Amino acid sequence: MGVITYDMEIPSSIPPAKMFKAFVLDGDTLIPKILPQAIKNVEILEGDGGAGTIKHITFGEGSAYKSVKQRVDAVDKENFTYSYTVIEGDVLMGTFESISYHIKIVASPDGGSICKNRSIYNTKVDAQVTEEEIKSGKEKASGMFKALEAYLLANPDA
Repeated sequence: MGVITYDMEIPSSIPPAKMFKAFVLDGDTLIPKILPQAIKNVEILEGDGGAGTIKHITFGEGSAYKSVKQRVDAVDKENFTYSYTVIEGDVLMGTFESISYHIKIVASPDGGSICKNRSIYNTKVDAQVTEEEIKSGKEKASGMFKALEAYLLANPDA
């Protein structure tokens, strides 16, 4: 099995606590509301949202994929960190054993925040992954984050 790691940073004008609440704590209901074409719904199969929780995410009509199952690995509300692993689903494309994401939202000098995202792709033996496949996933994640930012700017009390 091989490992491919990518880091990405996405700036936002939203402060860290508010972005973490929207993206992580309220994300299961908020993201399908804001981006139904990307994510249709999120269902908790087991757990309470904390570490060990298993979620089933159904993608929207505009997605190339149907669904994924992910495991929450860690949630730290004080330090604004969230880790989860995709453990099943067509997004693994028969190429990956799993994909882990480690997200940390930190304060930026301008009063906003920076979402630091590390993606770890655990490939199956002899699997070949193109830069385009990884880039596509990064662009979708960035787009989702920016859509959430736009929603929070338009709805300051959300």
